Amino acid sequence: MEENPDGPRAFRKIDRVRAADQILEDLRDRILRGELPHGARFPPDRDLAEKYGVSVATVREAVRALASQGLVRVRHGSGSIVTVRTETLIAVSLASAIQLESSSVTDVMDILGVVNSHAAGLAASHATDEELASLRVFAERLASIEDLDRAMEDLRGFLRLLAELCGNPVLAAICSFLSQLQVELAMELSKRQMLPLREVAAALHQDRILVVEALEARDPERAEEATRAYHDHALELITAHPESQRIRPSDPRYTHLISSLMSTKLVSLTR
Repeated sequence: MEENPDGPRAFRKIDRVRAADQILEDLRDRILRGELPHGARFPPDRDLAEKYGVSVATVREAVRALASQGLVRVRHGSGSIVTVRTETLIAVSLASAIQLESSSVTDVMDILGVVNSHAAGLAASHATDEELASLRVFAERLASIEDLDRAMEDLRGFLRLLAELCGNPVLAAICSFLSQLQVELAMELSKRQMLPLREVAAALHQDRILVVEALEARDPERAEEATRAYHDHALELITAHPESQRIRPSDPRYTHLISSLMSTKLVSLTR
């Protein structure tokens, strides 16, 4: 397809062979190039069918594929909208990789420790004093846990902000998704009575404070070490129960958890 330097590219007729795949590739390219930005209403199926010279059924097949990739949210009766964001694409890819490779809880948390440590090292240089003050607030709220649901929200806030402070959107998106998965896994283990979640969250309080103090000292190396120590301690506590180490995506609850996280993320990003 030829580029049009003076405006949007024209749609071209599609060959009948592998038509849905070609439409998928073209529409995905338009979305990633910004021709169809996040939040924009997606062209109606009939309009696309006419522009590509194919049936409505073929267009719908391509749109369903876009939806499965987190690029479009199909809303029956009110039209589809574009949902492209870096964090959406990364979350879809990570969730797929975790399921494909049958990654265990230990695998996921170990990856999180590595990426969050690097993010913390960057945050020591990039974060503002105000941002670090907000991070400390989250950490200090977790000193005493009375309401477990509220504590989990504070923990999500702490991990999300820690990721965002690195100043690297791609790295932040990776850290954010894995952090969400860690918290949800811990809550699932708690429901199965494999994890005393309240005690674990409280036991990690000092680790979180050490991370904040390292960031406030503007010491990247110390921040990386403190964050890695925090995650190592969390991994030790969360996987203390033998059964927790054997939970894999083949476990229906684990599969449902990852799918649920993806559905929640895709819906929240379209609001």
